[in-house]
Amino acid sequence: MTTATPAQRLLTRSQRTALTVGVAGALASIVGAFFNPDQFFRSYLIALLFWLGIALGSLGLLMIYHLVGGTWGFILRRILEAATLTLPLLALVWLPLALGYQHIYPWATAGALAGAEAAHRRTYLSFPFWFGRAVAYWLIWSVIAYVLNRLSRLQDQAATPVPTARLVRLSPPGLILLVLTVSFAWIDWVMSLEPDWYSTIFGFIALVGHGMAALCFALIVVLLLIDREPFATLLGDKPSRLNDLGNLLLTFVMLWAYTSFSQFLIIWYGNLQRETVWYRHRMAGAWEYVALALIVLHFFVPFLLLLSRSIKRRPQILLGLAAGLLLMHLIDIWWQVLPAFHPTGLSLHWQDIVAPIALGGLWLAASLWLIQRRPLLAQRDPHAPQLVAYAGAEPAT
Repeated sequence: MTTATPAQRLLTRSQRTALTVGVAGALASIVGAFFNPDQFFRSYLIALLFWLGIALGSLGLLMIYHLVGGTWGFILRRILEAATLTLPLLALVWLPLALGYQHIYPWATAGALAGAEAAHRRTYLSFPFWFGRAVAYWLIWSVIAYVLNRLSRLQDQAATPVPTARLVRLSPPGLILLVLTVSFAWIDWVMSLEPDWYSTIFGFIALVGHGMAALCFALIVVLLLIDREPFATLLGDKPSRLNDLGNLLLTFVMLWAYTSFSQFLIIWYGNLQRETVWYRHRMAGAWEYVALALIVLHFFVPFLLLLSRSIKRRPQILLGLAAGLLLMHLIDIWWQVLPAFHPTGLSLHWQDIVAPIALGGLWLAASLWLIQRRPLLAQRDPHAPQLVAYAGAEPAT
């Protein structure tokens, strides 16, 4: 019988805790659904968007790594792969949302999109077409995740470069498909909450947020295991590698701020009624303080801290930053979704908090279980000889 390593024991304990929290949260949410089904489905949407974003961001980061390589990807690869394998599970989680779509989307009400001007929207937002597109998104995401992970397993087993070459060839078309499908999915699931509003950059902003959330999740797992093998050897006495991860996180922080401000600036400058209404809803009442918190805590504070090399090389501070950004990403989703239902001011229901915790506990339990199914570092990754051999060997010269 194989003895569990210290890393596996920590992952197993964390998995059990996550599962317990997830089940308890799910029971509370189910009880809440009987009393207020409208609120249940709204909170359910927020929870799904948050955790699905981490899985999709992991898919994008994996393909970027296979294209460009780098120390950061070798360190995070197994965690990102495990996150992508949860996509079929999330597809099952999405089905109740599809069944309750009338509780969420205004276009589901008969006559909501009246007039000749809305003819094209009535076709696009008809339930059969909306549902069919969603099925296509889930199939594409799941197939890409399956192929990437299958080739990764073959890479571990094969002494030939064929699986590696296939991973490189798959990544460019895979990234194009990911960008297109995620953009359209967020138009269907988020932008259509206010069907009169348009933004051509909204999908890309969502993609950037997913990438940052996935990076934060993977960083948290690695930094919690930094005193245990194999990460102790890979990172323990090599602060420059933590510096690289901090630089990547800084890049995502700046890209999120740039794309978000670009959308705001274009809409503000155009000053069109149909476009500005989205921001008016998100500046009404206390929502403006949420927007201010996002500017300060989602950009300025992490941006200033991550400029410091010494901070990026300190695991505990980097761990706190990653956790804080993950929380701000959830608040960003609240800010995007909830004003569509409460346009006159801030309203946060207890289910808006419990639903992400419930789904998060179940998703984390599945992800941590998947992480333990394979070695924490890829064994035949072409970049491994430049870093450190898997079984504790000395770094390659």
